[in-house]
Amino acid sequence: MKLKEWALTNLNIKKKITLNAGNSGTLGRLILGLLIHNINKVKIIGDTSLSQRDFSRVITPLKKFGAKFKYKKNFKLPLEITGTRDTKPIYYLENKGSAQCKSCVMLAALNTEGETIIKAKKSRDHTEILFKHLKVPIKINKGKNYDLIKIKGKKNIQKFNYNIPSDISSSAFFIVLTLLSKKSKLIIKNVNINPTRIGIITILKKMGGKIYFQNKKNYKGEKIADILILSTEKIKPINCPKNLNSQAIDEFLLIFLVAAKAKGTSIFKDLAELNQKESPRLKLGSKILNLMGIKTKLTNSSIKIFGKPNFSIKNSIIIKNYLKDHRIFMMSMIAALTYGGNWKLHDPDSIKTSFPSFIKLIKKFNN
Repeated sequence: MKLKEWALTNLNIKKKITLNAGNSGTLGRLILGLLIHNINKVKIIGDTSLSQRDFSRVITPLKKFGAKFKYKKNFKLPLEITGTRDTKPIYYLENKGSAQCKSCVMLAALNTEGETIIKAKKSRDHTEILFKHLKVPIKINKGKNYDLIKIKGKKNIQKFNYNIPSDISSSAFFIVLTLLSKKSKLIIKNVNINPTRIGIITILKKMGGKIYFQNKKNYKGEKIADILILSTEKIKPINCPKNLNSQAIDEFLLIFLVAAKAKGTSIFKDLAELNQKESPRLKLGSKILNLMGIKTKLTNSSIKIFGKPNFSIKNSIIIKNYLKDHRIFMMSMIAALTYGGNWKLHDPDSIKTSFPSFIKLIKKFNN
């Protein structure tokens, strides 16, 4: 590919192709934005969990660009997309705080002549940072609750190399393991600490967690640092600010585990989006806490957790039929290692979707 060629026009997509997104909602949704200009029909499939998730949130705006879709029922996978050479710029209101939906539309805007305007509820901004680094014509006006994003499409994009830093979502399991373990210390190197991604750090520090950033640096617009974590004996309850929800949406199961040790009641609101993940995580997270012996009060979008500072598990717990959710499995393992009890965890293969080396790393911690 020549350096000045427009990268997205070089996608060579065969006819009658099927793409398997596996368990990844990010892949399944963002790839649709890239296919907006492709006139060959492409079928998107996923595993059992992903096939239960709502795709209307990206299908609706992509139809406005001119794409056509076929799907069996309820906007769920499997689905087929047929793009168009005559894409039209759109105005899009993203009011769920979903970076996946926002980024899908942003990628579609790259293949569209004219200016696409997105009013987006605050969420992770990795795509905006990458667009700026690639010198895509993008303007961002940041508001208190929403950002206004304007993108001019059909511009040249140069090829580039990118070294992906360590992931806060994967690091979070070891952060909580260290916080809840006695006389423990851990340093995780070279982690992306983008302010829109470190909600778990902000929340845990408000709860008294001993977490520190070291060796901060900037890499192509993203903030990178080493994270130092120390055992924390005294956990404070929290009335979690709702504006942190989108920054920690994938880590709330772990935050709930920490709240179980707090001296007092922790309150988390407006978390209905948790039930749109690989499993209804708000509901199942509460159920696991109850199995552990922690009292909760649950609604469709909120949870109260009544913490026990000196709590430990004495009984046996079986984690089964949780829709093979990788985060449910890993959260349960962290709970077992920090709170004790006799646990039997089913579906270990679920972690292959996001963190296949998780059990191997956990074993190193116990040596």
